[in-house]
Amino acid sequence: MSQILRTVVVIGIDLGKNSFHVVGLDGDGAPVLRQKWSRGQVEARLANMPPCLIGMESTAAPPPPPPPCD
Repeated sequence: MSQILRTVVVIGIDLGKNSFHVVGLDGDGAPVLRQKWSRGQVEARLANMPPCLIGMESTAAPPPPPPPCD
């Protein structure tokens, strides 16, 4: 395992339809990992990393439909 992966304590994942943008931060909050992963790579790559906090971006639900017209 590379030294960079050992220093990652927080991972942020921006979810996309087919790919994810991943940023890893060290204990000081400095970015040490910035990559684009395909959907198929996520599980394998995370399995090879030491335990860390993972945060994922979430998209709000679509707005409710407008009220009916009278």
